[in-house]
Amino acid sequence: MKSRSRRIDFTGYLFLLPYIILFTFFLILPLAYGLWLSFMRYELTSPEAAGSHPATFVGLANYREALADSWFRQSFFATLRFVGMTCPATLILSLLIALAISTIPDRRQQIYRLAIFLPTMITISVAGLVWRWFYAPEFGVFNAFLAHFGVKIPWLTDTHWAMKSIVIMTLWWTVGGPVIILLAGIRQIPDAYYEAAAIDGAVGWRRTFHITLPSLRPVLLFVVVLNVIGAFQVFGQPYVITTGLPERSTEVLLMYIYDVSFNNFRLGYGAAMSWILFLVIAIFSLIQFRLLREK
Repeated sequence: MKSRSRRIDFTGYLFLLPYIILFTFFLILPLAYGLWLSFMRYELTSPEAAGSHPATFVGLANYREALADSWFRQSFFATLRFVGMTCPATLILSLLIALAISTIPDRRQQIYRLAIFLPTMITISVAGLVWRWFYAPEFGVFNAFLAHFGVKIPWLTDTHWAMKSIVIMTLWWTVGGPVIILLAGIRQIPDAYYEAAAIDGAVGWRRTFHITLPSLRPVLLFVVVLNVIGAFQVFGQPYVITTGLPERSTEVLLMYIYDVSFNNFRLGYGAAMSWILFLVIAIFSLIQFRLLREK
């Protein structure tokens, strides 16, 4: 029995082996290499890059340079603005849509689930180009509609509107995923809870606030953490729609890291900024777990 138990455990690890191999080669090793690179001076345009020692150890110099870099701070604050606008809006909108769809009979729910999830299946390049046309100041769909009311909005050419325009497009593109997750969580709530609440006189929004939302707490935590992580890693939307304009107001941190690493060929400095972003995401995730965890 003892040897059979060991054999069964070993078989389980064999089933895990393909994933462990892929996880190690495509995530763990690149992360480790990026961490090593962040302590190096590695510039592809330098004369040393063609030699046998392309990287020079500089310690924390890359991190100190990043914290003193005004463009790094500007792109970081642009990312924070995007996160601060996108995450609450995504959570509220997805929760309202999920609650509304959950009241529809099951057979008709499939149509609404498909309609709300369909935009997430579109690649960011296609979605970004389409919305760039929507936002066009002269012939765009939105301004053509607003022209009937005598209104014209500089969606992508004004620093006040550019980031908001990206947030609106992001909501349309990404809200379907959280809606599906929340709908699955709502379906897992036992009907007995609602029946007991109905006997006590809890109906309408009282059922939502006293039964649905507390029961969805673990699912809400999952949705919030995933949205914050995804929002901090935003790249495609501003890169395709505004390219960081106007006045670099929509140049988020990943765009600056990409520019420094692959246009200026400073791979070590780019790796250091990437690890700073990783630490910020980790801190925000821990704070959310602390605030939203179950007692």
